[in-house]
Amino acid sequence: MMAPSLAPAVAPANLFDPVHYAAVRKPLLQAETLPPWCYTDTAFYRREVERIFLKAWNFVGRGDAIPRRGDYLAFDFAGVPIILVRDDQGAVRAFVNACRHRGTKIVDDGTGAATAFRCPYHSWIYGLDGSLQVAPQMEDTVDFAKGRYGLTPIRLETWDGFLFITFDAKATSLAAWLGDLPAKMASYRFDDMVCVRRKEYDLACNWKIYVENAMESYHVPTVHGQTLQKQKRDINPPIDAKGAYCGLYTRHQGSRALMAGDTGFPFIPTLAGDAAAGTHYPLVYPSTMFGCTYDCMWWLELHPRGPDRTRLIVGSCFPRATAERPDFEEVAQKYYRRWDLSIPEDNEISERQQAGLASPFAYPGRFSYMEPLVHVIDNWVLDQVLEP
Repeated sequence: MMAPSLAPAVAPANLFDPVHYAAVRKPLLQAETLPPWCYTDTAFYRREVERIFLKAWNFVGRGDAIPRRGDYLAFDFAGVPIILVRDDQGAVRAFVNACRHRGTKIVDDGTGAATAFRCPYHSWIYGLDGSLQVAPQMEDTVDFAKGRYGLTPIRLETWDGFLFITFDAKATSLAAWLGDLPAKMASYRFDDMVCVRRKEYDLACNWKIYVENAMESYHVPTVHGQTLQKQKRDINPPIDAKGAYCGLYTRHQGSRALMAGDTGFPFIPTLAGDAAAGTHYPLVYPSTMFGCTYDCMWWLELHPRGPDRTRLIVGSCFPRATAERPDFEEVAQKYYRRWDLSIPEDNEISERQQAGLASPFAYPGRFSYMEPLVHVIDNWVLDQVLEP
C-alpha cells in the first residue's frame, strides 16, 4: 500500500455511511484503525452519546461511596447532570440533577449529605425518593399536581456493590448486559470489598483512546518501561466473552497491583480457577475497565465530556478484612504508589495520541497482532453508531 498523499483527512459529509469504515471491518491483520475523525469530530461524538452512552448500562462507582441515608454523589455523565442518593430505606437511587420547575441544577458536583434537596432558584423541595414535597406559590397554577413533578428517575441496577445506570427505559437488564462476566469474576467476592480510594483526572483525549490503551499490552514496554514492564507475565488470548464486555488475562506470580519487588496483603482466600493463577482485565462496554488481581481490584471509569475531553475516575477496592487490618494504611501506600506511577503514564500517552490525531494530516494506521481487542472495541463502536 502506498503512503497517503499529503492532503487533509477531512471527515465526509455522510459520516455514518459504512463505506468509510470498510477497512476497519477486515480481519485484524488486514484491517486499518479507525479514521482519525472518529476521535475528533463533534458529530461522531454526538452519535456516540446518542447511540452508546444513552443506551448502554454505564458504570458509576460503588454504593459504599454513599454509605448512609441522605449521602449523595453528583456528577455529569455524557451531558446529563446526575444525583446518586441513598434514600430513607437504604436503597441507592439515581435522578437527573435538574429541578422540574425550570431546570435548574439542584446540587453542585461532588459528595454531600442531605435530608431533602432544595432547588437554589425557587425553593422547590424534593425528598430522598425524588418526590416533590414543597412547591411555593404554585397553588393558583391550573391542574398542578406535585405528584407529577418529582425528580426525573434514572434506571439503576447493581452487581456486587457496583452501580450501573441506563438512560434507556427499554434497555435489557444489567444481568443480561453483563452476561457471564459475574460468574467468571465470582471468586473475587466483590460484594465483600470496600472502596478505599477514589481519584479523578481530567484528560484531554477522546474516551476511546483511553479504552483502547487499557485493553492492549503492546504499549507496556515503551510507556511503562520503568514501571509495569518490570513485572514478569505471559500473554494470553483475549477472554472468551458472552456479554457486553471483552477482556484480557495474564498469568503471573505476585499481585499486579504492586511494583516489582514489593510485598503487600494476603491473597483473597476464595480465588479459584484462572483467578488463582493470574489477573483479569475486563472492559465492560462502553467505557469501564476492571483490574482484578490476587489481593484487590481497581477500576478505570471513564465519563465522556466531548470529542477530546474525558473524566477518568480510578477506584481502589480491597477485601473488607484487609481494609480493617491495623497496618492497612501503611501497606496500602505501596499499592497507591503503583497506581500513581502507571496511571499518569497512560494519561500522558493518551493525550499525546489525541494531539496527533487532531492534525489534518492524520490518517488511519494498521494493527499489530498485539492489539486484537482494540480491533474488537473499534468494531463494537461501529456496530452501534453506523447506519444499517
